[in-house]
Amino acid sequence: MDERVDALAEQDGWRAEGFAARVHYQGADDHYSIEYYAPSNCVLYWKVKDDGETAVPVGRDTVPEPLRDRIRQDLADSGVDPEVEARSL
Repeated sequence: MDERVDALAEQDGWRAEGFAARVHYQGADDHYSIEYYAPSNCVLYWKVKDDGETAVPVGRDTVPEPLRDRIRQDLADSGVDPEVEARSL
């Protein structure tokens, strides 16, 4: 595992999965899965459908800003540059 992934896994709600760390977020009517990938040093957002099984990648501009703020803070608290949250693939 990567030390950045390990550090994120110590944040509230995050868990490590090999070379990636993942957290789930549930807003009013929206469910998201957010993943940080150490090899590419990037963050991906997935919107999870009501079935809880199907997820589709979504653009950052569709993600609520408070959630993006939380993700950037978690990255910073883990020693990961929070600017990677905005990095395009």
